[in-house]
Amino acid sequence: MLSETIRTEEELVEVMTRPRQVLVEYVRTLNGPLVILGAGGKMGPTLAILARRAADAAGSALEIVAVSRYSDPRARDYLETHGVRTLSADLMDQAAFARLPDSENLLYLVGLKFGTSSNPAQTWATNTLVPAYAAERFARARIVALSTGNVYPLVPVMGSGSAEGDPLTPLGEYSNACVARERIFEYFSLKNSTPVALLRLSYALDLRYGILVDIASKVWSGEPVNVAVPQMNCIWQADASEMIIRSLALATVPPTPLNLVGGQHLPVRQTALRFGELMGKEVTFTGAEAQTALLSNNARLRAALGEPPTAIETVIEWVASWVMSGGRLLNKPTHFEVRDGRY
Repeated sequence: MLSETIRTEEELVEVMTRPRQVLVEYVRTLNGPLVILGAGGKMGPTLAILARRAADAAGSALEIVAVSRYSDPRARDYLETHGVRTLSADLMDQAAFARLPDSENLLYLVGLKFGTSSNPAQTWATNTLVPAYAAERFARARIVALSTGNVYPLVPVMGSGSAEGDPLTPLGEYSNACVARERIFEYFSLKNSTPVALLRLSYALDLRYGILVDIASKVWSGEPVNVAVPQMNCIWQADASEMIIRSLALATVPPTPLNLVGGQHLPVRQTALRFGELMGKEVTFTGAEAQTALLSNNARLRAALGEPPTAIETVIEWVASWVMSGGRLLNKPTHFEVRDGRY
């Protein structure tokens, strides 16, 4: 049963790390350690704790190893208190990979997006060198690597969204660096016979960040909502985390790409108006609604792993309550309104 309202960060983490039985059963099949690279970001901590709780529920001694620079030591302490082993490493340093434990199962969450316009070289280095280091170091593992729906071009909003076999011809340096990241994993998968699943995520939702938080915050503060990008994909972070872990079973040579998104295209205007109803606020808009957007089709992933179980309407209600009550935000806007690929 899901709470009607999530009031505290402790409750939020409990909800996002509560494993479903399907994950418990799958984790029972894994040999340890399960290594997570880039575990200090927005998704990493709850994903690691979800894996830990699933292993505990399965009666498994599976070790979860979360690797990050941990610039904030509180994040590291938090994971350790939840039974996750942490390792501090600068993954831009190839020598750091020699200090990581061997593993049959690797979750790769490393990526850089914002700041690309001012420092594109850093984005390209992060999104190409680190995948190469990881693929070489874990050549004998199964790898699930996060990618993004930004690898696709804009598509008509009246269609079903981009499918995995569509051409990767996006706009902007960030998006093209993400295509390069996929190609690096593809190269090493073929070179070393390493099974890989590439998950094109669009976009994870928490109550502290994400597209819904961006829209709700504008509605609550009386700012206009930009509708230049009229529709978008999203998925509750807990559902995305579960599917990332379970996608280890879908890793292949050459890599299998999968669109990790919710089952519906979310209209920005209607979503803002829904927040207005829940918050008792009048909603204003800016920008001209285009006929194209970044949209992905999740049919392949749905056939393999099932529909993401958390309804977007439920998340909308959670977000509205969270924002109105002054819940902590990460202050990391998604810039969902960007159409030219410049971040």
